[in-house]
Amino acid sequence: MKKITLILAAFFTLTAFTTDVSTWQNDDAHSQLGFTVTHLGIADVSGTFNDFDVAIKSSKPDFSDASVELTAKTASINTRVEARDNHLKSGDFFDVAKYPIMSFKSTSIKKAGKNRYKLTGDLNLHGITKQVTLDLKYTGTVVNQMNKKQTAGFQVTGVINRTDFNLGNGFPPPMVSNEVRIKADGEFIQK
Repeated sequence: MKKITLILAAFFTLTAFTTDVSTWQNDDAHSQLGFTVTHLGIADVSGTFNDFDVAIKSSKPDFSDASVELTAKTASINTRVEARDNHLKSGDFFDVAKYPIMSFKSTSIKKAGKNRYKLTGDLNLHGITKQVTLDLKYTGTVVNQMNKKQTAGFQVTGVINRTDFNLGNGFPPPMVSNEVRIKADGEFIQK
């Protein structure tokens, strides 16, 4: 009897310290992965990657322990100009035949204000992996009345240097800025 009591006590002690981890997946129709560069030093040109998946895992309702993983198909780049998109897909920039996927995997998240975080992780782009830190804003959670599922909103912003990833090395600034501003917005459905 003592042995059973001890086993039950150990089980309840261990389960008291475990928490449920929720997984949230981006809703394609309500998510966007965008970027902006400056062209000729005078005008901003923006684009998106239209085929991407993001998973967020968290056990806390404020997402302060969140982990984030993103994969995007580089061939899904869209700047609304077909000739420019084809050039960006070529070996001069993304070389999508050789590097079809870019990815991001978070390594830490730190509070930076109410519902704001510094999200640090490894960005793999053009065969190169570099650590980057981005700003993450949690915009709230609601029940989507269309599908009756919990839906959370997030926005990610930040800046990367394209030359860190050997993108467009033959195109110096001010032709195309080294600075690439990232802005991603999304709704995420709890799985």
